[in-house]
Amino acid sequence: MEEKIKQSLKEEIEVLKELLSLLDDQHKYISFKKTFELDKIAIDIEKKCKELAQKEMARRNLIGDSSMKEFIANAKDKELKSIYKEVTNLLEEIKLQKDSNDMLIKQAISLTTNMLNILNPDRTPKTYGPYGRR
Repeated sequence: MEEKIKQSLKEEIEVLKELLSLLDDQHKYISFKKTFELDKIAIDIEKKCKELAQKEMARRNLIGDSSMKEFIANAKDKELKSIYKEVTNLLEEIKLQKDSNDMLIKQAISLTTNMLNILNPDRTPKTYGPYGRR
């Protein structure tokens, strides 16, 4: 059973590395404001996430009711523990890259909104009417 879980984790590592690569590409596209490429890569990222979810469900079916941490703690195989550590490290890198990309996107949206407000100011008159209201 441990061999099957090792194989499952190795497959997850491959998908995680591909996902991290896609997130790095997304970061480049955000930095250089390449919107069409961003649309394309968003679809690819979604596909990789679905593939990762399928791999994770297969692994969870192998483990059963126990959590992955419990299983790894009870396992005697050093290679299994190192593979699990690699998976957790990759997940941390992916989370960091995703948060960075989200922050850049939010900054770009904020900048665009401010520029649009400057270019297209509010058209209502800035004076008060007879009732003391705008």
